[in-house]
Amino acid sequence: MIKRNALGRGLGALIEGSDMPVGAPVSNEIAINEIVANPFQPRIHFDEEALFDLSNSIKELGIIQPITLRKLADHKYQIIAGERRFRASKLAGLTTIPAFIREAGDETMLEMALVENIQREDLDAIEIALSYQRLIDECNLTQETLSEKVGKKRSTVSNYLRLLKLPATVQKAIREQEITMGHARALVNIPEPETQIMIYRQVVKYDFSVRKTEDIVRKINLEDAEDQTGAKKIAPFPDEYRELKNHLTNYFKTNVVFKINDLGKGKIEIPFGDPKDLERIIGIFDKLNL
Repeated sequence: MIKRNALGRGLGALIEGSDMPVGAPVSNEIAINEIVANPFQPRIHFDEEALFDLSNSIKELGIIQPITLRKLADHKYQIIAGERRFRASKLAGLTTIPAFIREAGDETMLEMALVENIQREDLDAIEIALSYQRLIDECNLTQETLSEKVGKKRSTVSNYLRLLKLPATVQKAIREQEITMGHARALVNIPEPETQIMIYRQVVKYDFSVRKTEDIVRKINLEDAEDQTGAKKIAPFPDEYRELKNHLTNYFKTNVVFKINDLGKGKIEIPFGDPKDLERIIGIFDKLNL
């Protein structure tokens, strides 16, 4: 059975050199048991509840947009794009699914799968960043070329890629929507992973806004810059002092600052973000009976 679907600008318009027709591509009904998953699939997590909802919609309305396959052999196809629709169709009990069939090598297939996923609205920021990085690494793209292919500004692509420099703990928080892309963009401006994690925990615990997080990061970086300016007056940290600094930073959940001069004299500063944060720190001292 053959169906015609007017899809307008699809993957063929996004990927240079694609031979997929743009006007009214022809789809074919392919047996689901002849289709295998895409090993290049960039999506890591498929929400089970969302798949169930989609399968119910498919039972009611059918497949609105065909998936895209490449032929591996007689009666064997591999998914290029549309794995979520494929999985939901299996849940819905379908035996066939409408699909576009096209020729594609491994690199082209990877590129198509990544670009198709990036255009989705329900990807988290880390999934997008990982997809961008794979396109750069495995398809030999520059950031400029990548930005053209996905229809984003180069600065946007760069901001996503910078998220991959964050510690795994913070990346996980982004994926689980504990913090937003705005929070993450602020945290990535801090060079020390330990400090990034400490501030992330403060953001979650005290529900700091993006602007508040940016202010905290700005203050920390300003203090670091002042320390560097007076580097000749400040002695290098002995290991035991560094360990103590890290311990107090974790204990007070704020970036405790140590300043030591050539004579071994110095001071310890416990910064706070706002009056509520100050009350929290005072509460810690109260528990110590100081």
